Amino acid sequence: MVDAVIFDIGNVLIEWQPERHYDTLMPREEREAMFAEVDLHGMNDIIDSGGPFRETIYDWAERYPRWSRWIRLWHDDWIRMATPEIPHSVRLMKALQAKGVPVFSLTNFGIGSFDYATGFYPFLRDFDRAYVSGHMGVTKPDPKIYEMVEADSGLSGAQILFTDDRADNIATAQIRGWKTHLFEGPEGWAKRLVAEGLLSETEAA
Repeated sequence: MVDAVIFDIGNVLIEWQPERHYDTLMPREEREAMFAEVDLHGMNDIIDSGGPFRETIYDWAERYPRWSRWIRLWHDDWIRMATPEIPHSVRLMKALQAKGVPVFSLTNFGIGSFDYATGFYPFLRDFDRAYVSGHMGVTKPDPKIYEMVEADSGLSGAQILFTDDRADNIATAQIRGWKTHLFEGPEGWAKRLVAEGLLSETEAA
């Protein structure tokens, strides 16, 4: 039996598409050149590992004068990159909790950026347990973060059903014996929850 369901957040409960956002602000060719020259996702990894939100981004902006005003938007426009929410996924989270199924988060998210996001997405405060990489000092897919979840929750292996949009994060969970679902859309996730006997088709709609 599954004793807890664990949701990733980015691209599972809320969309996270920085490139898409920048494409609305600048010519795509410029955006591609900036991302090729500046490892913005690597910068974000520092934040997700516990680095300060604004200070990290503004420091990187100073390193690349050509792109500085655009890099600062990673902070200043952040909520516009982390949008919109995925309503069906949020309904699934709430439906599980209404059935008494504990729902945890396991997310690569910074301390400051997560606090900021909860102001726009109140459901991010509603997890039964929240495992946020910035607070944990380690990010997925490092096995340590999965070990920390197990140690804190007292659950392991097939007691856990975990969904994430990244195959590498799923692969590490599988090695630990977790049940997993590669998230490619809320419809497929809903079907998996029904197949596991956690929700009825009506509850998963």
